[in-house]
Amino acid sequence: MLTNLEHLGLAVKDLKSATALYTALLGQEPYKQEHVASEAVDTVFFQVGGSKIELLAGTSPESAITRYLDKKPEGIHHVAFEVDDIRAEMARLRAEGFTLLNEEPKVGADNKLVCFVHPKSANGVLVELCQSI
Repeated sequence: MLTNLEHLGLAVKDLKSATALYTALLGQEPYKQEHVASEAVDTVFFQVGGSKIELLAGTSPESAITRYLDKKPEGIHHVAFEVDDIRAEMARLRAEGFTLLNEEPKVGADNKLVCFVHPKSANGVLVELCQSI
């Protein structure tokens, strides 16, 4: 079961300037910066109430974020929901007819197991499932 809006992922071209912008907008510094080598992205996280904003910048031409920004403008890339049991939620979503981009959960940013739901099966929205490790 989806338990909480975990974060909104925002694709950005320049992580340094986007971090400065969101620091000013939110009136606070990010709580975490992280490089996720498996996804070729650098991330910055801001806590906003019970949810988060994740800024994502690709670190190579092969990064999904770099490829995304080659086709689309900066902005909302995905919406992430917290789950208690990611494998059970993946099985439930498959049974409901959703297409998942991962066969198994993988380690993502912010100490989470993650899995993505294909945008074609979610009205054009990339959905991420997150479970704390």
